[in-house]
Formats: sequence, structure tokens, C-alpha cells
Amino acid sequence: MDATRGSIVGLAVALGAGLLIGIDRERRKGLGDDRKAAGVRSFAVAAMTGALAQWLPVPGLVVCGAGFIAALGVLSHWKSRSSDPGLTTELALFTTYLIGVQSVLSPAFGGACGVGLAALLAARERLHRFATQLLSEQELHDGLLLAALGLIVLPLIPAGPLEWLGGIAARPLAALVLLILAIQAAGHIALRWLGPRGGLLLSGFVSGFVSSTATIASFGSRARAQPAQAAMLAGGGALSSAATWLQALLMSAALSPGAALAILPMALAGAIGATAIGLLGLPSRDAAGPADLPPQKGSALRPREALLVALLLGLVALLVGNAQHRFGDAGLMVSIGIAALVDAHAPVASLASLHAAGGMPTNRVVLGVLIAITANSLTRCAVAAVAGGRAYALRVGAALMAGLTVAWAVGLTTGM
Repeated sequence: MDATRGSIVGLAVALGAGLLIGIDRERRKGLGDDRKAAGVRSFAVAAMTGALAQWLPVPGLVVCGAGFIAALGVLSHWKSRSSDPGLTTELALFTTYLIGVQSVLSPAFGGACGVGLAALLAARERLHRFATQLLSEQELHDGLLLAALGLIVLPLIPAGPLEWLGGIAARPLAALVLLILAIQAAGHIALRWLGPRGGLLLSGFVSGFVSSTATIASFGSRARAQPAQAAMLAGGGALSSAATWLQALLMSAALSPGAALAILPMALAGAIGATAIGLLGLPSRDAAGPADLPPQKGSALRPREALLVALLLGLVALLVGNAQHRFGDAGLMVSIGIAALVDAHAPVASLASLHAAGGMPTNRVVLGVLIAITANSLTRCAVAAVAGGRAYALRVGAALMAGLTVAWAVGLTTGM
């Protein structure tokens, strides 16, 4: 009885999937010479044929049915008199037959495949518009590069830790490079979708995941050239400092989830504090006018910068690990502060890797992260003053100090 009930459910799912897919094809059959061969009834019958072929105890019936449906698709395409016949209907008919087969084996999976195929077919105009109008050639190449790195290159990288690299595993380090590239692509998309004002602020935030110091310097030079946009550019620079806190959290999570959990409260506090002060007093949309962002040229991905960050992570991890081994915790904190004057990401990654290897307690990780970001904030304040002038530096510096103040307060409260 249970087997019969399951078969009936499978047949019902197959019929429903065939009808759902067939309704979309019926609406697109057209008239006259352009009329397609298969509609709602043909797809429903194809799905039921697949379900019955799987249900009936006849060896080879599923394979014979697949050959029959495939032959019908070839015949339909050959006899079509349309100037652009395409292959979508024929392929969908064969896939519907396979969905019918799967519906008997696993009704839930078969139903999910049927709904997915129907949704894919119904999204024809949106997909065509995205592929031909919204997506540029360069963006397509960028997407393929990200897919290749994530699906081909990353799984080939050894997952084990490297002793000569301070205990950092090679695969998480490569994953950080991929994360940086993905954030760059997300910032490019946001700039297109949100327009100049929102895109400028989000661009500052996203760029901070690569280098907040470089972002503040770049925005500062633009603030000198465009004084009317100085407040907005300072807001973008402040958001880049918020990204530094979140980057520290993400890197720690990739290398040592325990360390990430320990710095989570102060990282969120630092990011929120920097964002609140950075956005305080920004001019209204009408008063600010357009931000006059130059159009994006070339690739949105900057793999050289991402690889340099990864290289810097490895070098600093090696130096910090040796400093702790030779001089203890005091030498470790001093080396972290010195290294963070140039970049805060690498010392944080070193601390997380040491924690993951069992070489550092959690409270020392929290203190080290605070020291690293404090030292790097001093560098960013100096860069803001040199690149953007007094007014720009005051706005950016206020955001940096606000983030540090609340982060230190949270760190001390949680028992650093």
C-alpha cells in the first residue's frame, strides 16, 4: 500500500510539473508558420510518460521512452518552418520527460525540478535583457573569472596549515583573495544600481575591504579637487574605516571561528560608531548635487591588489609568529602595532591563525586586534590630513576615533 501510495503521489507530481511547464510553452507557441509543435497537453503527456515508464516493471522502458521523446524533438525541429526555430521547446520537452521519471523516484525533487524549469522558461525576456543589455562584455568576463577561481582553482589548493606561514592554512588564505574580488564586483554593481550619491558612499565602504588607507587617500585627493563634495567624500572615507572592522571579523571567522566570536561585539561596535559619525551632518540629496563619479572603465576586479593583500598577510604572519616565539607576548604586540601602521588586515590574520593553532589565548587576540586597528587608524588620520586637507581630515578622523572609542569600551567591558 505504501509503495502504491508513493507511486500515485509521483504520478500526480509528474502531471502537475508537466502542466506547469506546458502552460508556459502554450503561451509561446505562436500562430501560423511560427507555431511550435508542443503545448500544454504535449508536455503533460511527456511528464506522465516518464512517470509511467519508471513505474511499470518493464526493463529498459525508461531508456526507450527517452529515445522516443528525443526522436519527437528532432522531428519537430526538422519540420519547423520558423525563420528562427530555436531548441528551447525541444530541450524542455525531453527534460520534462526526465522530470516525470524523477517524480516517481523522488516526488519532492521531481517537483522542485519542474518548478525550476518552469521559472527558467518564464524568465525568458528578463534573462535576454540581462544578457544583452544590462551585462557588459567586461562584466561577463569578471563573472567567469570569479566562477573559475571559486569552482576550479580554490578546491585544488591544499587545505592544510603551513608551519612556515605562522599556521595559516593555504585554502582560507586563497578564499580571502576570492572574497576581496567578490566584494569589488559587488561594489561595482552597487555603483550602477544606486547612482552617484549612494554609489559613492557604498564605493567607499566596499573599497575599505581592500585598503581603507588607500580609499581615504583617494577620496582626499578628490575632496581637494571638488570642495563641494568634501563632506560626501569624507563620509565615504569614514565608511571605509567601518569596513576595516568588518574585514577583521570576516578574516577571523575564516581562520579561527572562536577568535571571530570573541571580537564580534567590539568589531560591530567599532563599525557602527564609525558609520554613525561619518554619516552625521551629510548634506541633503538636493543640496549636495551629483557626486560626478567618473564612469567605470575596464574590469571591476583588481586581482593585483587582492594578491598583494594575500602576500602581505603571509609575510606579516611569518614575522608575527617569529616575534612571539622569540620575544613573547610583549614582542608580539609591538610587532603587531608596527605592522599595522601599513595595513591592519595582516596582523589580524596572524592573530587569528595563532589562535586557531592554539598558540594564543582569546583575550590576547582581542587586545591585539584593538592595537592593530588603533595603530592603523593613526596612519589613516595622517593620510587624510595630507591628502584631503583640514576639513576632510577632521571628518574622517572623528569617525575613526569614534569607532575606536566604542570598540575599546566594549573590549574592556567584555573582559579583554
